[in-house]
Amino acid sequence: MPGHWTPCNDAELTAGWRLWLELGSCTWPGPDWDGTPAEAVRGLERLFETCNEILDAYRDSGGPDDAGIIGLVRSMFLAANWTLELWRDDTAPLDADRASLLHSDLASFADHATAVRTLLATGGGWSSLPA
Repeated sequence: MPGHWTPCNDAELTAGWRLWLELGSCTWPGPDWDGTPAEAVRGLERLFETCNEILDAYRDSGGPDDAGIIGLVRSMFLAANWTLELWRDDTAPLDADRASLLHSDLASFADHATAVRTLLATGGGWSSLPA
């Protein structure tokens, strides 16, 4: 994901920081994962909720709708929606083939999230922080 993001005000910087933090922990299933695809994508559902909260808080602070952070947050929905829709109701145990597919879907989202985190860290001035 080539590009550059520079926050236009404190509200956008805050929204970027919140998104950067959230993207650091949402992609992979946690240690309590029950082995089902539905549980594996729960983090993406939580990310959607947090992205909506970030957008609401940013807009409530008077941030303009054409700010770069709006596009970055929306890109999370685009990048994760297919994976979430495909797996969210799948509670069947995984076999090797389905596990490989699920892993691939989550890895594709993780690649996008990493690129967005890099943009946020560079533009927000916190690129020296550990990923």
